[in-house]
Amino acid sequence: MTYKAQDSYYKKAKQEGYRSRAAYKLLELQQRFRLMRPGDVVVDLGAAPGGWLQVAAKFVGQSGKVIGIDLQPIERLREPNIIFFQGDITSPEISKKISELVDGKVHCVLSDLAPRLSGIRDADAARCLELNRTALTVANALLRPGGSFLAKGFVNQELHTFTLELKQHFHSVQRTRPEATRQGSSEFYFFAKDFHVNPSN
Repeated sequence: MTYKAQDSYYKKAKQEGYRSRAAYKLLELQQRFRLMRPGDVVVDLGAAPGGWLQVAAKFVGQSGKVIGIDLQPIERLREPNIIFFQGDITSPEISKKISELVDGKVHCVLSDLAPRLSGIRDADAARCLELNRTALTVANALLRPGGSFLAKGFVNQELHTFTLELKQHFHSVQRTRPEATRQGSSEFYFFAKDFHVNPSN
């Protein structure tokens, strides 16, 4: 299904100074779940072009910190509590840089990672699940006990499997779809809260 690139959220983002229309998804999810609080340390995986970084920076405030990672470069943002690294989220170099910045564990990991859809349903579902698991691995390494995780997903046959994987690490797991999601998209978000260390790890 096709959609208008310049829909109402796109125009609103331009008017209000957000880098992308996706900012309104995070704004809505923040209102619904209170993902971030003043003083929190937040890591944003797949941060380009920076809309989620802007939203997160607003909610953690000057006493908080937002660290973004993406393979793509991001034009410098004016918020002083945003730090961006260009690179692979799984690389030891990036992991080391994040560890040096955070005092202990982070409060929230956000992931807007998504595959380039090929139109081949099974292949797209497999790639999406791979990205979800990669984001979960990063979250497990970074989160403090009680932390939360938000990750983009797409409707596929592996939803139940990945939900069970999340429940191994979090006390509560929900699936939700923001109103700002484009019409016709199968996109939704996993929200997992109250992280705990899995004794089997």
